[in-house]
Amino acid sequence: MDKAKQHYWRRCFPELAAAEDPVVRHLMEEAQLVRLPPGMKVFEPGGRCQSYLLVVEGSVRVQLVTESGREAVLYHVRAGNSCILTTSCLLGGQHYPAEGVTESEVAALVVPAARFLPALDQSRAFRKFVFANLGRRLAEVMERIEQIAFGPIDRRLAGALLDLADGDGVIRTTHQNLAVELGSAREVISRHLKRFESRDWVALGRGTITIRNAEALQGLVDSV
Repeated sequence: MDKAKQHYWRRCFPELAAAEDPVVRHLMEEAQLVRLPPGMKVFEPGGRCQSYLLVVEGSVRVQLVTESGREAVLYHVRAGNSCILTTSCLLGGQHYPAEGVTESEVAALVVPAARFLPALDQSRAFRKFVFANLGRRLAEVMERIEQIAFGPIDRRLAGALLDLADGDGVIRTTHQNLAVELGSAREVISRHLKRFESRDWVALGRGTITIRNAEALQGLVDSV
């Protein structure tokens, strides 16, 4: 196994890297390391699932697109994660119901479907990894759906700003992108951001939002 793949397996998926199972070792050796540019569609509605993808760098946004063109983000696949839609489509032999788009340059370890299913049958260690990852990610998605369906938009917006901010408290995004992320309308997001700005919680710029009072935003997130 080349050093780059070995490094990613150990850093992002240590439970597999430490497995002594020969099926797992062979699977790791056969996996391809691919690099994808930002803005690339990894999969789209109606497409067949050809491989099991494990992200080791960057992020993939998984979203639904309605007939009217409105987008709703389901979840993100980041380093150390697999995609739950990909896993479920492989297990059920179904087509993708949503699309996945790279948000940045992405590096991923790719296991062909023809190797994934036999390994799942033959290796207890691999089965445990796949289903543990699936269960954990599914719980996160259910929590997100609950937030979208029942959580106040101002609280969810405050949480998103805190999550997306860099070390300097700056979020480089647009109001439209935040609306897609939160399953809301751009006008609603803009109105709440202006209210946050009037309270001196954030400063709005062109393509940027700077957090000025993280404690106030966190207090809103924690409010009941």
